[in-house]
Amino acid sequence: MKQPVKIVVTGAAGQIGYALLFRLASGAAFGPETPVELSLLELEQALPALRGVVMELEDCAFPLLRKVTISSDPVAAFDGADWALLVGSVPRKAGMERGDLLKINGSVFITQGRALSISAKKSCRVLVVGNPCNTNAYIARASAGNLDPKNFFAMTMLDQNRATAQLAIKAGVGFDAVTRVAIWGNHSATQYPDGFNARINGLPATNVIADTPWLSGAFVEAVQKRGAEIIKARGLSSAASAANAVIDTVRAIITPTPEGKFFSAAVVSDGSYGVPEGLVFGYPLVSDGKSCRIVQGIEHDAQARVKIALTLKELLDEREEIKSLMGNS
Repeated sequence: MKQPVKIVVTGAAGQIGYALLFRLASGAAFGPETPVELSLLELEQALPALRGVVMELEDCAFPLLRKVTISSDPVAAFDGADWALLVGSVPRKAGMERGDLLKINGSVFITQGRALSISAKKSCRVLVVGNPCNTNAYIARASAGNLDPKNFFAMTMLDQNRATAQLAIKAGVGFDAVTRVAIWGNHSATQYPDGFNARINGLPATNVIADTPWLSGAFVEAVQKRGAEIIKARGLSSAASAANAVIDTVRAIITPTPEGKFFSAAVVSDGSYGVPEGLVFGYPLVSDGKSCRIVQGIEHDAQARVKIALTLKELLDEREEIKSLMGNS
């Protein structure tokens, strides 16, 4: 057995947290030989419900689960953390604007970023799920001076999975036949899911799907609007699929990427593809199991470049909107 991995999950009593915790405890993210310790952070008023979740975790008797602690204090919760999964945030509801989420959630991620800087391991990896996740990751990273910016990620894997499914259904193939699906930019309705550079059974997607107008139009819109469609249907944001995407992201980061493939997450830009340094932007990535790097050399046509410019502008606008919140830093 390996040394236990300490995983902090914020918003642990929420819908995504509930769908996520049991998979973490079962070894779905870190494998069957890695014990896990769960540190669960919640608001004080949600702690009674969280205690019920802890009882359920105990009742599962997961062999890999070594310890579960709960707290409403971020500094205590992040103490010695190897991973921080920042799930907790006010969810987007029907009719809510992204600006509303920025104002409501921004201060939360400042507090959590500072707590991470104080008490997490310097090597701690941080995956932001709570929306707007790119800018929340930007806020947390800027507030966590003692942590490596390269260890901050915002989740676009849910969008990658949605895009993969849409391509597979259109092509009439299994989901596993679709690879190299990149999500560019913001986890929002401006994101650019790139179907043109995807592969289906190893072939360019355009060789299998001849419907180019669909790839540039309906496909992109279906992925961009999928979250809103789920809210419309359920009356609630995505939960199980989001939790599944968290697991997929963690595995992708800690596992060497197979040759010729990549995965999607938003990371702190190094200037690649003309994105200003420091912005948390969605890119295709590869991992060597220890660190991730942005895939270079992917080409886009004029229409794709316009879409990427739009999502970049949205992120720049969000950064401007939070300047007062962050003291113009």
